[in-house]
Amino acid sequence: MTQTREQLLATIRERMVAYASSHLGREWAEDMAQETLLVLEQKYGDKDRPEDLLPIAFQVLRFKLTEFRRKTTRRGEWDTEPVDELPLADGRANQAVDLERRELQARLEEAIAKLDGRCRDLFRLKLEDKSFEEIRKEMGAAAINTVYTWDHRCRQRLLELMGGQWVKGERAGKENAR
Repeated sequence: MTQTREQLLATIRERMVAYASSHLGREWAEDMAQETLLVLEQKYGDKDRPEDLLPIAFQVLRFKLTEFRRKTTRRGEWDTEPVDELPLADGRANQAVDLERRELQARLEEAIAKLDGRCRDLFRLKLEDKSFEEIRKEMGAAAINTVYTWDHRCRQRLLELMGGQWVKGERAGKENAR
């Protein structure tokens, strides 16, 4: 008994959904199978035998799955957790983070106040999102390498004024190791 093209595509679709579900999950498998069927209709409308369509269908599906993974990995979506499933924080963790941030800001402001004028000007221009070339022109440096050197020395001096580490406490080793 021969199948019509529609019956054949329905059978192939079921197999593709099962295959894609085992690799991605059911919510994406339906979409992948549907996209593959569209390609089969558009490009392989002349094929109507199972031995012709099945290998093509699964090759297209594998390409679609690879493309999907590549795209979601590039966007950072592959390993994210849905927000609605995360437990609610009790607020104390946020208070601790806020306290750390305020302490760091106070230490930073205190250290910046101790810097000489050129370093303060350099940091101000960087915070204004100026490029190093724009900073060179504004500060009257002859070469851009001079600005790079000033930037390096100013950051080193700022680190010294902050006690040799950006973050206090347990996390300091981890943060400075990066």
